[in-house]
Amino acid sequence: MTERPAEASLSRRDLLKIAGAALVLPQGAALAAPPPRLTPTHAGATSMMGVPFEPKDTVRVAIVGTGLRGSSVLREFLAIDNVRITALCDIVPEKVTRAAKRVTDAGQPAPAMFTAGDHDFEQLVTRDDIDFVYTATPWPWHTPVALAAMKAGKHVGTEVPVAMSLEQCWELVDMSEKTRRHCLMMENCCYDFNEMLVNTMIKQGLFGEILYAEAAYIHDLRALLFEDRDEGLWRRIPHTNRQGNFYPTHGLGPVAWYLDIHKGDRFDYLVSMSTAERGLSLWREANIPKDSPKWKETYVEGDINTSFIKTTNGKTILLTHAVTTPTPYDRLNSVRGTKGVFKDYPARFYIEGQRDANGKVYGESLRPIDELKAQYTHPLWQRIGEIAKAKGGHGGMDYIMAFRLIECIRQGLPPDFDVYDATAWSAPWPLSETSVKRGSIPVKFPDFTRGGWQNHRAGI
Repeated sequence: MTERPAEASLSRRDLLKIAGAALVLPQGAALAAPPPRLTPTHAGATSMMGVPFEPKDTVRVAIVGTGLRGSSVLREFLAIDNVRITALCDIVPEKVTRAAKRVTDAGQPAPAMFTAGDHDFEQLVTRDDIDFVYTATPWPWHTPVALAAMKAGKHVGTEVPVAMSLEQCWELVDMSEKTRRHCLMMENCCYDFNEMLVNTMIKQGLFGEILYAEAAYIHDLRALLFEDRDEGLWRRIPHTNRQGNFYPTHGLGPVAWYLDIHKGDRFDYLVSMSTAERGLSLWREANIPKDSPKWKETYVEGDINTSFIKTTNGKTILLTHAVTTPTPYDRLNSVRGTKGVFKDYPARFYIEGQRDANGKVYGESLRPIDELKAQYTHPLWQRIGEIAKAKGGHGGMDYIMAFRLIECIRQGLPPDFDVYDATAWSAPWPLSETSVKRGSIPVKFPDFTRGGWQNHRAGI
């Protein structure tokens, strides 16, 4: 279910078939999408907010997609006590075999293996030795895998984004409520050290009332997008037929946490615009042989998409996507409040009237965040941070994410984030696409919680 082998030759028809679940618009076609479904239509819907997992002594996990990301998160699960990997699925048998060996090398029984084509995950999810299905497939398969897992009675977590259209978002919400199974987005950036540090600062009132935040995914992916293997086989496709913010959640997930989205506030509407496209065309010109089929592609996604989100409580968020320009990695991760500001990359802060140990006022200067780590480090990082940095990917946040998920399941706690968060954080892709195509008009967010955001207060 992940990347096809490097030696395989995919035609344009094959690639478009893979992207079919994305509701792709042909190049040059006018937008004809239906208006967002803003109000509930699922009669008798019962919220999944705050619903706890059934406690399990041992959590049995199945993985769909054992490529780069799937094998990375497999490592995290294998490093956590009381987790058993019971099934693996991928369209490339060699990847499943390699992943299964890692499981047995870790001292666990051999997992069941599913490699019989694109839809073999539909057989995997019917097994009775699975508590949680995790998928790290290409984007168009996230929603189908999640729907199949919940329908079969399994909790499910997906890589980001959880969906590529508003209709898919509603399908996931409806299925989660109907089956009483959780659908989570495995957003590792929510569990990074600085994001959890900032959230602790905010919840303890250091910056006052937060009024504005900045979130982004700024990452030079040009070389990756043109590879003939792994993500290069599918991740370039949206750049040929869609415009907007394809990857909002790494920056927006933590900011939603900061702003108590779905805990007394929610995203109200979005305005979006994109620059012209230059990055992929220039990279192709400089690096791709003229006889490559990639020269038949036309890139329409602007190099930089900038969106603004307004919440119902009057807070605003800058959301940026830029993956085809030469730039250092950045998620922005910034907040401004009535008492001060935090800015990341590098991490700095300013508090009004701030003073040093001798009582001298620092003045209007940003201070290094190291001064506050001892006081505001999140309890999870205090408890297992050193283990996470030693065992986990991306500086430890992958381990923290996996550990916290397993902890919630084993102790019968509600998950930190639910299907409403997963869909709201993913919705900026289709919403930004609509806004861009219609001249940067404001586009309303659906209320996936059906009003539940007004009273919900759970969270770590």
